[in-house]
Amino acid sequence: MGAETYDVVVIGAGPVGENVADRVVQGGLSVAVVERELVGGECSYWACMPTKALLRGAAVLRAAQRVPGAREAVTGKLDVEAVLRRRDAFASHWQDDGQVAWLESAGIPLHRGHGRITSAETVEVTGADGVTTLTARHAIVVATGSGALVPDIDGLRAAAPWTSRETVAAKEVPGRLAIIGGGVVASEMATAFASLGSSVEMLARDGVLHLQEPFAGEAVTEALREAGVTVRVGAEAASVRRDDNGTVHITLTDGEQVEADELLVAIGRTPNTGDIGLDALGLKPGSWLSVDDGLRVLGEDGAPVAGGRVYAVGDVNRRVLLTHQGKYQARAVGDAIVARAKGDEVDDGPWGRHASTADERAVPQVVFTEPEIASVGLTAAAAEAAGLRVRVVDHDLAAVAGSALHAEGYRGHARMVVDEDRRVVVGFTLVGPDVAELLHAATIAVAAEVPIDRLWHAVPSFPTVSEVWLRLLEAYGR
Repeated sequence: MGAETYDVVVIGAGPVGENVADRVVQGGLSVAVVERELVGGECSYWACMPTKALLRGAAVLRAAQRVPGAREAVTGKLDVEAVLRRRDAFASHWQDDGQVAWLESAGIPLHRGHGRITSAETVEVTGADGVTTLTARHAIVVATGSGALVPDIDGLRAAAPWTSRETVAAKEVPGRLAIIGGGVVASEMATAFASLGSSVEMLARDGVLHLQEPFAGEAVTEALREAGVTVRVGAEAASVRRDDNGTVHITLTDGEQVEADELLVAIGRTPNTGDIGLDALGLKPGSWLSVDDGLRVLGEDGAPVAGGRVYAVGDVNRRVLLTHQGKYQARAVGDAIVARAKGDEVDDGPWGRHASTADERAVPQVVFTEPEIASVGLTAAAAEAAGLRVRVVDHDLAAVAGSALHAEGYRGHARMVVDEDRRVVVGFTLVGPDVAELLHAATIAVAAEVPIDRLWHAVPSFPTVSEVWLRLLEAYGR
């Protein structure tokens, strides 16, 4: 058994854990990272990067087919094998050599194995070479992420369903793919596999993308159906069985039967905290971790555990399950740990250097479906539920001159949600082809709380799709 001491120990070497470690090292402290799987985490190998690689080829083909001149030049179909090869490249062929090399270049030791908290200051790592005890002088950071939630549906686990991991890493495209779920993963994978040639059937009990603005989910539902996807809104699986030939049989609650070659379950996430030693902190293993504004783990009494020495960043704190938001939290926490270690002031008040205020007020998200959905801040319904006096301004994105130039038959929609008492934008949603690259302007407006009167002076270039800002402001009025 070995023993080593560092200023900080980070459990989890995904993008979130990597960012914590990087900020700690840049601040002059020592840090060790513990990882039981691949350095780079879910995003690098089974989510963000390979998922978008699966979707991008078909999106480019659709874009070309919408512009005369380019349309006539593109006569072939999507090359499925080429798409899968590009996906493999973006997943680094599920090898983490490059990520490990980065840790080494940054001076961050990697301990491969399963990390388990044994006290407020120690983490035991069980690896191929035995057990090593890591002592943290200042902080332990939990960045273990989340995994796919598989519900207790009769026969489901025995049927060996796909989760997001198996779907994104699939070596072959199934002839028939059934999907339980209607959220982001379900919608993106329905879009991807329909373009790759699968016959896709979605069982969307709560509808498609029901947490987005209603018009966004409606647009994606319509596009999926146009692409040949069977979308069953309100459908719910009662039982699942895979027969000896490999066919999956899904019985719905209304008695109807659905058959598929593979079944993707995409209904949510569960925290990767089942065996990381939460009991040593007086917490329940397998639970989501509650945190304060500084992302320090809280006990059942609402006070920070272990004297405020244990932090939780990324998915495990359940604030926002998005990679970029987890990295944002990581930067704040890494800097806060350094500040506390050096006796400097910690600024974790709203919008402070060591705070993660945007988690509550300005979260940007892109859903890479067809059409794309780009949103930030609150939906109209969420703003009203929060007690804000809001005004909702809508505009047909297709009516903007830049949209007509961008593609023939452009269809899209934009919504701006304004807090009338402060006259600032608190929510923004765009639906349409290639709207992802328009989102950051809205994110800045929401995060910076730019007054409507000042937004009039942010003149959009003509003729671009961004001119929708002017149209929304005109509709709002001075």
